[in-house]
Amino acid sequence: MNSPTEAEIGAYLAASGAAAWQVPGLSDATPKRAIKTVGIIGAGTMGGGIAMNFATAGFDVKIVETTQEALDRGLKVVRGNYQRSSDKGRFPQEEVEARMGRFDGRLALADLADCDLVIEAVFENMELKRKIFTELDAVMKEGAILATNTSALDINEIASMTKRPEDVIGLHFFSPANVMKLLEIVRARHTADDVVATCMALAKDINKIATLVGVCPGFVGNRILFARQIQANKLVYQGVMPWDVDAALNAFGFKMGPFQMSDLAGLDIGWSKGATTDNPIRDALCELDRRGQKTKAGFYDYDDARRPIPSDVTAGIIRDITGAEPSTMSADEIVENCIYSMINEAVKILEENKAQRPSDIDVVWLNGYGWPADKGGPMFYGDMVGAKAVLARMEKLGAEDSAFAPAETLRALAASGGKFTDIDTGGLKV
Repeated sequence: MNSPTEAEIGAYLAASGAAAWQVPGLSDATPKRAIKTVGIIGAGTMGGGIAMNFATAGFDVKIVETTQEALDRGLKVVRGNYQRSSDKGRFPQEEVEARMGRFDGRLALADLADCDLVIEAVFENMELKRKIFTELDAVMKEGAILATNTSALDINEIASMTKRPEDVIGLHFFSPANVMKLLEIVRARHTADDVVATCMALAKDINKIATLVGVCPGFVGNRILFARQIQANKLVYQGVMPWDVDAALNAFGFKMGPFQMSDLAGLDIGWSKGATTDNPIRDALCELDRRGQKTKAGFYDYDDARRPIPSDVTAGIIRDITGAEPSTMSADEIVENCIYSMINEAVKILEENKAQRPSDIDVVWLNGYGWPADKGGPMFYGDMVGAKAVLARMEKLGAEDSAFAPAETLRALAASGGKFTDIDTGGLKV
């Protein structure tokens, strides 16, 4: 393995961060739309967190919910977040009142009509988003930017519900949105240059790190995350316990492994009682009311301090469902299965022109998913281990599942000795 120095890693991270702001083909002279008032649809965890970014930066925010109760609950959470920061001495009490004073709670989408930017932050449900964008098209003023916070859905389809697809863009914030630095700005097929330029500039105004990406399932960050999660699930079906997968990825440098992350998010996302999904282990856990940290049991058991403890109940469910013999797979092999699959998926994203450059993928994973800084990002780490090693693992995984077949560019790199960070497939294309 090539082991770069701390200085070399630091220089790469600094250059990558600077490059992410550069959009080839977009002139510095591209006009920007004036953004003074921002509308947020949804006052839940995402909507409230997104709104906080703007209120903190001095923007007036109108926030819409379907009921007064939901609106009051959402604004109470926002106030609580600001109050905790003030109590810790980050800003004076009067700043709490100043920020809350920028919020204007409403119960109708039509009340957003005069906003310069509106961001939809409702459930990940395409029909609901189609309905909202149809209504936004009818009520929003001319020239308003219509943004969706979807984390995986087809923004081209969402934009097609309007007569102004050039005004539609994805602004994918990461949870908790008032804390996480990354903002994936998703350029759809018809998004106008000035909308892209405005949103890139706005990201700086609200103190985010932005990357411009294209439309595909999961965009850049979640698409790579999905590949890792699928491989993690496959390992469990081979007899590797969830805590062994997590321990290997913790040792690699992630604060949370895939199953720790699932328990934190809640295993019942996308699940309802009696449902049969493509993840029967998760279904069985949920049926036992083991839905993650919030129920003190998921893949792990949790004590009062929310410490994860390997669970005999989970181990029994896994044995019953998979029939697999307990595995003694090494931590190195677990890491290769999960991490090399991420690298391969990242290369496919570049082949499909859904990212501007390899280093943008590293910026996404460093700032949105807790990738360990000493390993530079998936592309940088690919160069540390070398394309031949990644290819050898992906040929094995691809033989088991064609979805993980090696990318053609990976094969070419292995043959030529080329670097992942030097891949140039023509940049972002919509």
